[in-house]
Amino acid sequence: MTSAIAAAAAPAAALAAPSLEARALVRDLGDEVKTRILHGIDLAIAPGEFVSVTGPSGSGKSTLLYLLGALDRPTSGDVLIEGVSTVGLDDRARGALRGERLGFVFQFHFLLPEFTALENVIIPMLRRRDIPRADARARALAVLDQLGIGELGGRRPTQLSGGQQQRVSIARAIAHGPRILLADEPTGNLDSAAGEAVLGIFETLVRDRGMTIVMVTHEPSYARRAQREIRLRDGRIVEIATGAPATVTTR
Repeated sequence: MTSAIAAAAAPAAALAAPSLEARALVRDLGDEVKTRILHGIDLAIAPGEFVSVTGPSGSGKSTLLYLLGALDRPTSGDVLIEGVSTVGLDDRARGALRGERLGFVFQFHFLLPEFTALENVIIPMLRRRDIPRADARARALAVLDQLGIGELGGRRPTQLSGGQQQRVSIARAIAHGPRILLADEPTGNLDSAAGEAVLGIFETLVRDRGMTIVMVTHEPSYARRAQREIRLRDGRIVEIATGAPATVTTR
């Protein structure tokens, strides 16, 4: 699995700043009646760290993930991505930062049904001026192969199992070479075997390439396989538990 991932995931070599940092992060929802979802979250995630985020429904897990990924704006506070403050960036600059440095995997794969697996991985890379079309195809083929579904590149999503679809979505998320991967309940729709396969892929990305991964999950056994488990309740961090040790290769 390592050769294509090596090409797809840029090494996270000893950056001075945390990969992701939340500073006094607050998020309110509503206009006339406001509901506070996050209450002043402070959190720093190191390069090459695998972190899980857990907590009851409504605790703010996905809200925190979306703020860390610059998919949403905080009511107050700031999110820094590899030392870059996002609070003052306009939508275009935030989009460029996301596209360059982050990959996203969600519970639902959001693959385009009219395109093949290979095309679903290629299409996001074609929006980037720094990746030639031939390189995009080569990267997509290599990542799909190393994720164990290279022979399925010509199939459309409806011709794939749930686990295979999620592997395609992971390939799409990492093929352009981000240093940070954010995953929101990536195993939520998978059976146990497919879920284990996804966790194995994440562990390989962290171990062999030093990728930073933040994963929201309801599954306790998966959460414990991360190096740290951030436990939320009512929009606050109530506990930070140490999970699985990891040997990270950085270059």
